[in-house]
Amino acid sequence: MEFSSGRSFLFRVPEGEELLGFINRFAGAKGVKTGTVNAIGSLKNPKIGYFDKDAGEYKVIELPGTYELVSLMGNISIKDGKPFAHIHVVLGDSEGRLWGGHLVEGEVFVAEVFIQELVGAPLERRDRENGLSLWDEEPLE
Repeated sequence: MEFSSGRSFLFRVPEGEELLGFINRFAGAKGVKTGTVNAIGSLKNPKIGYFDKDAGEYKVIELPGTYELVSLMGNISIKDGKPFAHIHVVLGDSEGRLWGGHLVEGEVFVAEVFIQELVGAPLERRDRENGLSLWDEEPLE
């Protein structure tokens, strides 16, 4: 797929908000159908996951306490007719250890988010037989 740059958004998420839900609502309110997401900050009691291919589902890791949001990157596409943020994070604990994976949820202590809208045909996610919700593959021509 080929896109051009659209609008850019830089904002701080209010403390206490659930980050993933806030990003999805923000994208919906601004009409962002496709884009990239980056953020830094700190999350309380985050849940991250990894996809267990054999089980065909995400396994969730609950992290009690407050974690530095060292890096957040992801994308926005359309799923079930609404903007859907697919986000991966790297989180740091109080001893400098890192945890990483798919963001399932996380309460914001501080979050500064950057969204770059991409203009072109919107990417749509569809549930697949492998248990994942993926875009269609781009054929090489």
